[in-house]
Amino acid sequence: MAALHCSCPFRSNLINFKTHCSTAKPTPPRAKQLKMSSAWNFYQSHKVQKAYTSVLIVPTGIGASIGGFAGDALPVARTLSSVVDCLISHPNVLNAAMLYWPMSNVLYVEGHALDRFAEGLWALQPVHQNRVGLILDAGIEEELRVRHLQVADATRASLGLPVFEYIITDKPLEVEKWVDPKSGQSTGRIKHPDSLLRAVEKLVNHSGVNAVAVVGRFPDDGIEDNDNYRLGIGIDHLAGVEAVISHLVVKEFRIPCAHAPALLPLPPTPALCPKSAAEEIGYTFLPCVLAGLSYAPQYLLRNSGSLDKNCILASDVDSVILPITACGGDGALSFARIRKNRPLIIVVEENETVLNDTPEKFLIDAVKVSNYWEALGVIAAHKAGVDPYSLRKNGVKNITQTSSLPYNGYALSSIQSLH
Repeated sequence: MAALHCSCPFRSNLINFKTHCSTAKPTPPRAKQLKMSSAWNFYQSHKVQKAYTSVLIVPTGIGASIGGFAGDALPVARTLSSVVDCLISHPNVLNAAMLYWPMSNVLYVEGHALDRFAEGLWALQPVHQNRVGLILDAGIEEELRVRHLQVADATRASLGLPVFEYIITDKPLEVEKWVDPKSGQSTGRIKHPDSLLRAVEKLVNHSGVNAVAVVGRFPDDGIEDNDNYRLGIGIDHLAGVEAVISHLVVKEFRIPCAHAPALLPLPPTPALCPKSAAEEIGYTFLPCVLAGLSYAPQYLLRNSGSLDKNCILASDVDSVILPITACGGDGALSFARIRKNRPLIIVVEENETVLNDTPEKFLIDAVKVSNYWEALGVIAAHKAGVDPYSLRKNGVKNITQTSSLPYNGYALSSIQSLH
């Protein structure tokens, strides 16, 4: 696995050691520079620890207290990326409508692809850039379509993003959305998925794109739902069907995909929750999608025989962080079932959702933390090779004799709390 970002805490110490401890004749500046360069190269080529990789998951459309609105989990991702060597996350965490934040050691992975990656079926191949294509729903009005094309041109001219061509679907997608009465999470469908798939196929085969942004025209209804969302209450009623759309494309073509809804602008309101504000500052939600797709890793089959040394596998993951009531997804369950080098599962109590999929329900061995502050501390300790419980008062108990019961992630559940 390639380390996408690595910092060295010892470089300044090497400089101080040479500056203050040497009693030899002063070394000429050029020779000193060569010696320092040699020491730095030696450190870089003799690192004894592998790169530390974390996965940050906040499922979409489940009313997450953090990550259930307009990119409000992005500060968590920014902070976590400064602690780990490589962070893997998904559009619901990293997208913030008109806002985004570039992070060189973060992999932008669509949700369906993240599940297949966790299952060990797909590998992630980091890239320098992708050829991004844009698909616009035929149901988008002319003025709104122009706004989205202006965004694409702006990202090309001002950010240099590799957005190459766009296509309009041959018929309106007709997006429908609703809330699942059993789970309470948002979901939906598009009436004409075949039209979307034809558009993707044309971009892939005729334009050579290897990543796709989709803009679907969403219905302008649910005024009360929108009002609650703008107040930072309830669930994102758009998010569930957005995931349905991107899942369809990724499952069929195995390329990066993300979705941005097309909506008419809402009248401004003074009672706007900061968590929802990123969706109020422009005409589209497209900028963050194009930015994320421009560097999203490609998805490779594990058994394709074409994997290179830079590919990242599920077995490379060291830790997974997710809301405490959102442990029932395919990705979370797959990471928990890994037999060899199972990642540390960290569940966050403060990030409440409408679900009740706790670690206990699925017999997942997890570390329970109150908030993302604590989660970051656990990650830092784990990366350093330190038992996180050794940092707590009376956190380390007497060593115990091994049990004769099998431990495979299902035979025993251990929900450990840092409190």
